[in-house]
Amino acid sequence: MALKATIYKADLQIADMDRHYYAGHALTIARHPSETDERMMVRVLMYALNAQEGIAFTKGLFDVDEPEVWVKDLTGEVKLWIDIGQPDETRLRKACGRAGQVIAVCYSSSCEVWWKQIENKLSRMNNLTVLQLPADNSQALAALAQRNMQLQCMVQDGEVWMSTEAARVPISLKLLKTVG
Repeated sequence: MALKATIYKADLQIADMDRHYYAGHALTIARHPSETDERMMVRVLMYALNAQEGIAFTKGLFDVDEPEVWVKDLTGEVKLWIDIGQPDETRLRKACGRAGQVIAVCYSSSCEVWWKQIENKLSRMNNLTVLQLPADNSQALAALAQRNMQLQCMVQDGEVWMSTEAARVPISLKLLKTVG
């Protein structure tokens, strides 16, 4: 018998002063049996930092042809594709062909090794942004995970904070590759 996803609920309040985006989102997050709290919370962070009309969690680990988070327009076209972890070159090339913008976020201590192996191969991907989330940040995010969460994400002057009533985590994303 296959293992089923664990369902998490999050009330996510976003105050992104840099983008002038202020909204609340009631999220239902299906955590794949092989997914860690750390990876799940990185998904929530990327949702918060890119929230806009049409954003949604996808089947992710349940379907290898979908990212973890995407934004689709009303016609069903993928505007934004967000991959988490260390996707291979082929996956990122396909994503760049399917979406207007692609973001890959690496969060483990081996990000530098992964990026050095594929950096040159992806230099011409003009719609690809690659970010690194330090391992201590992603581990601190994992500590915020609960089955029912009240989360706040605040962005101001490039600084990002994710918090609950009990804890506040500063986020420092490092830009490895930018669009263009």
